[in-house]
Amino acid sequence: MNTNIKIMKNYINGKWVDPENRGYIDVENPATGEILAKVPLSTREATNYAIESAVKAFPGWSNTPVARRVRYLFELNELLRANEDKLARVLVAEMGKSYTDSIAEFKRVYENIEVATGMPVLQQGDKIIGTSFDIDGEVLRLPLGVFAMIAPFNFPAMVPFWFLPYALATGNTFLIKASKQVPMTMQLITEYIDQIGLPPGVFTLVNGDKTVAEAFMDHPQIKGISIVGSSNTCKIIAENCARVNKRFQAMGSAKNHLVVMPDAKLDQVIRNATTSCYGCAGQRCMASSVIIGVADMYETLCERFIEDSKNIIVADPLDPKFINETLVMGPVISKKAKDFILHMIEEGIKEGATLALDGRGVVVPGCEKGYFIGPTVFTDVKPKMKIHDVEIFGPVVCIMKADNLDEAIQIINDHKYGNGSSIYTQNGYYARKFKLEVEAGMIGINIGIPAPVAYLPFGGMKESQFADIKAQGKAIINFFTEDKIITERYFKEG
Repeated sequence: MNTNIKIMKNYINGKWVDPENRGYIDVENPATGEILAKVPLSTREATNYAIESAVKAFPGWSNTPVARRVRYLFELNELLRANEDKLARVLVAEMGKSYTDSIAEFKRVYENIEVATGMPVLQQGDKIIGTSFDIDGEVLRLPLGVFAMIAPFNFPAMVPFWFLPYALATGNTFLIKASKQVPMTMQLITEYIDQIGLPPGVFTLVNGDKTVAEAFMDHPQIKGISIVGSSNTCKIIAENCARVNKRFQAMGSAKNHLVVMPDAKLDQVIRNATTSCYGCAGQRCMASSVIIGVADMYETLCERFIEDSKNIIVADPLDPKFINETLVMGPVISKKAKDFILHMIEEGIKEGATLALDGRGVVVPGCEKGYFIGPTVFTDVKPKMKIHDVEIFGPVVCIMKADNLDEAIQIINDHKYGNGSSIYTQNGYYARKFKLEVEAGMIGINIGIPAPVAYLPFGGMKESQFADIKAQGKAIINFFTEDKIITERYFKEG
């Protein structure tokens, strides 16, 4: 029994507070079943109070020179880097991904902060002299007010930093609702945010469930909401925000395909695909969950991928024996998630797919209460089977066959999700055709994961994204600012 269970708090108006709440829920280590913390379910009233604090902070913060705003980000970046090991271990304990995956996640955090520190240049407007006789035109990019985000469980550090540093650097105030399943990582990050001395109300952390999210959507002073979650949740956010003219970025579900052409370098394919499919136990929006072998590549691909999948180490990611092991795979996030994945495996069997590698029944010694599933591979998967259609969000991989590249592209484009897709080929024609014709927002050429790169936008297509503006990078500045167009003329005196 853990006698050091931490009670999560909210961070409002520059202070840690015990919120008015509807009770607490347990935060569980998914590898061991140990209770790590208790997180409050904040009330709508507590959330509204937090929002009002952010509203009051906006005028002073937006009028702070941009160069001074980004100084706080420089300081935060140094604090997070200096405490990387502590942060990564907290993330591993509450989420279950490997230590090496957690370290990689924080690298993305730093990169986004670093891009946002360029705001003195990135937020510059435009001016043209002589739009007409003696008339000049100017575009100002101005902050709007208070923004909020709803964080997912799978990347509790990285995903908030697709938004947070850009919102603050552009002069907005910002609220985060941490995932109730993994609130400890953002709680610790907020402790470091508290140390950099931001003006009260500029940054706010609210813990809770959908009550908090609904308060964000309903409050008239929230100018925009960002969320990464399931497509069903994203639709709700998008519809509610659109109804009241509130900005939104809603990044949804995925079913990412890898296409392996006959000329692909198979050794590199297998190494990349294994990492892509099983990293974070398959619980990431860019995980590859479908592999399409084209023509004669299919049989060899199945054989090689299945054999390599057997090399994945299923273990407690904080076990000292595996702490730095890149091939270790931890548990899925919860019993509910595990039960759903097991149900989908049964569905695949019923539909007639071949269960070529069965990851059910895995037991990790000392972690009998953990939510582990081993690498699982289906072959002979056909389009429209449930295991191909549904986002399983676990270490379950479907291998399909296509006679040619056109058929492979058709399989991808017929799918309702369009988050990411990659092709393995040495043929420039195939690569060009793939990147132009595939309906997915993130395209990879000879890489397993078109991972988020902070300098570039990130987001999908079709039902994988409900937004016009993607996350992070230069593009997101348009989400957090309003263009104000000035047309001016001055008459000569006398």
